[in-house]
Amino acid sequence: MDAVRVALLREVLAGTQWPAATRRFAGSLRSCVVPQGGGLLLVGTEEYEPWHLAAHLVDEAAWSGQPGLAPTLVRHQVRPGDPAQLAVGLGRLGAARRGETLLVVAPEPPGSGLLERVHDARRAGATVLALDGGDPEVQGLAHETLTVPVGTGADIDFDTVQHLVSAAAGENSLPAPRGRVRFRDRLSLLADRLTSPPPARW
Repeated sequence: MDAVRVALLREVLAGTQWPAATRRFAGSLRSCVVPQGGGLLLVGTEEYEPWHLAAHLVDEAAWSGQPGLAPTLVRHQVRPGDPAQLAVGLGRLGAARRGETLLVVAPEPPGSGLLERVHDARRAGATVLALDGGDPEVQGLAHETLTVPVGTGADIDFDTVQHLVSAAAGENSLPAPRGRVRFRDRLSLLADRLTSPPPARW
């Protein structure tokens, strides 16, 4: 989702909690990841694999110049022949340590096996963030959560929240000019970001 669409989406959601909530959560994510990259693990449930969020974070990492936002997608099932970026299994969570961040994306309650691995990662010192559908066990393991009501009556869907979080994670990471920032400078930075070529897709 490009910057213009994200801006329009935020305008539609103005007056709700979502623009501020997604920016707050994205700020927490951005502050946790290591600058050189490789320290962000992204895992979903057995039924929901957040590959779309992974791809968006890779894009934001490239556009913002903040490689730490590019995640390692941890998958429940890895098949022979999968490319390297899609060939990391759940065993990687067992190697998580202090300084790494684990982002759990769980629109529905995850299985006990994943919860145990997340608990072990947290106990080993990893920071755990969760984008979830309201499961109390996930929330109990996470240092910070963003809960998205799932089902009828919800004013936003899970995919839209992921778009907003990934877009916000890449914001405010461009180097700011020293001193007072003129409107022309801000406009120039925005134009550079919008016109830069996108990174290679997955």
